[in-house]
Amino acid sequence: MTNTTNSTQQSATVTPTLDTVWPCFAYTDARGAIRFLVDTLGFAEAEVYGEGDRVDHAALLWPHGGGVMLGSTGRGSPLDQHADRGTAYLVLPDDATVDALYERVLASAQAEDPAVRATVTVELRDEDYGSHGFTCRDPHGVYWTIGTYRPRRP
Repeated sequence: MTNTTNSTQQSATVTPTLDTVWPCFAYTDARGAIRFLVDTLGFAEAEVYGEGDRVDHAALLWPHGGGVMLGSTGRGSPLDQHADRGTAYLVLPDDATVDALYERVLASAQAEDPAVRATVTVELRDEDYGSHGFTCRDPHGVYWTIGTYRPRRP
């Protein structure tokens, strides 16, 4: 694979930090999505606001930096039209950590609680650009790609 990035020009100043990009998702079952993200993928709850089954706002931390935000549909948010859809890439530090999460995701298919079951859609593999990873789909339809590839910073 050839890198076609023009590395001599930058359109923006890049300041290295781990917590500045937070994908946002809307779920028809946000409480179930939180269970999946915490119990299956390993996120940690930072904030969850809402009553009963409704989640007005949730922030979940990825243990290796950054995180995701999510909420329930039906609150009049523009994200409602994208409910239960999307893709996110999660970076892990090394092959062994990816392999352990892959095994955890595979085991989730046998879980009693359907809210924590993942479906592997791209098997564990090594990519020609240097990543070791896989892709799974959560029970609601969102795709999560997990790997070791981390773009270089200038």
